[in-house]
Amino acid sequence: MSKKTAGTFSSQLGFVLAAAGSAVGVGNIWRFPYLAAKDGGGLFLIIYLILVFTFGYTLLASDIAIGRKTQKNSLRAYRLLHPKWNFLGILTFIVPLIIMTYYAVIGGWILRYVAAYCTNEGAACAEADFFPHFISNPASSAAYSIIFLALTVFIVYKGVESGIERCSKIVMPLLLFIVIAIALYSLTLKRSDSDGTVRSGIQGLFFYIKPDLRQLNPKRFLQILLDAMSQLFFSLSVSMGIMITYGSYVKKDVNLNKSIAQIEWFDTAVALLAGLMIIPAIYVFKGMDGMQSGPSLIFVALPQVFASMGKIGLLVAPAFFIMAAFAALTSCISVLETIVANFMELLHTSRKRTCIGVSAFYFPASVIIALGYSLFYVDIPLPNGSIGQLLDLMDYISNSLLMPFIALLSSILIGSIVGYQWIAEEFCHNGCKMARKHVYAFMIRFVTPVVMCILFLQAVGLFNK
Repeated sequence: MSKKTAGTFSSQLGFVLAAAGSAVGVGNIWRFPYLAAKDGGGLFLIIYLILVFTFGYTLLASDIAIGRKTQKNSLRAYRLLHPKWNFLGILTFIVPLIIMTYYAVIGGWILRYVAAYCTNEGAACAEADFFPHFISNPASSAAYSIIFLALTVFIVYKGVESGIERCSKIVMPLLLFIVIAIALYSLTLKRSDSDGTVRSGIQGLFFYIKPDLRQLNPKRFLQILLDAMSQLFFSLSVSMGIMITYGSYVKKDVNLNKSIAQIEWFDTAVALLAGLMIIPAIYVFKGMDGMQSGPSLIFVALPQVFASMGKIGLLVAPAFFIMAAFAALTSCISVLETIVANFMELLHTSRKRTCIGVSAFYFPASVIIALGYSLFYVDIPLPNGSIGQLLDLMDYISNSLLMPFIALLSSILIGSIVGYQWIAEEFCHNGCKMARKHVYAFMIRFVTPVVMCILFLQAVGLFNK
């Protein structure tokens, strides 16, 4: 497959916004705030920031450099690193194949709230049974998943520059504006309870940023570390072939040092702002109990917060869920693009024909996952001791099992077999050098393999026995 067929980003800005769009997704808006609340606020933030600029940089730099240097997608790129490690490309390709079965379902959930708040159903969203009733309704949950997937397919069908890049240039600045506006508004909130207790957004801010060292012990610290590390995978779109695919679309004159730094900062800023706009609001209207809402934070607890705001909530709520829909859309686009690009290279077919063929599989697959809370409901025991449904199973296999395993093997391949210089050389264009070469070398050779091994062993349930 020629590069002309695959497409390229027209500029460094186009690449950064598209890659940031992939990274900024449901993980930032939904997962990051509830993990920060669950894990004691500031301590989680400190650990996460350290991981982003060490592990995150290492994994992100590896993926993007592999893509640009090989000019191949993940399915073929690893063969060029080492012929005997081609299986790693296959494993990497399996991850987006699995993720795509359920990502449109989550996007459909968000789209349902957008529709509700933009019509006269906004008040109903605050009812405790609104979300469970929606996802257990076969027709409604399937329909919204199909609509979200159709929009994703249309953008990928249009191509790299005309579809993905153009969408990202519009959506990402708008998303950032909405996040900042709501975050600033959350800090102005104040509420008085019947007993005279006053809670403010500023107090919620201190809960968010102040490290909670109470009841801290080695086991709890390890859990926070693992939560932060799993969030990094979820957030930066690493070890799933996406950044290898996007890297293969990057021209040689693009400065990878600046691009990777911009992606890191953009993604991290949105995650931090997401926590800033959600946690103070939850604190003001639901107190400390609201901080334990877990995965239901934005679908159950947050609509109740919006309802408590009165008329202003009718403006903030649709803005929030529109922003969340944008974030989910850009990430879903990157997952589907990775799948389409790999099949284009594997089958030597055109983008449009490949899009149609791939979507013919994922429309029914998404419907089946959506119906996992109704017609196909089944309790599935997971290795971490929890009970999940079809969506939870797909997410566990892709994010908790395969991604740490791929990162482990990739770090061994680059750090101990091919050599980190192979990656560093790709940064050396137009007089540039790899800015964090020594950090990268130390992380890829000594630290990343150990931590990824621990993550993988935790995922298979070793630490739960």
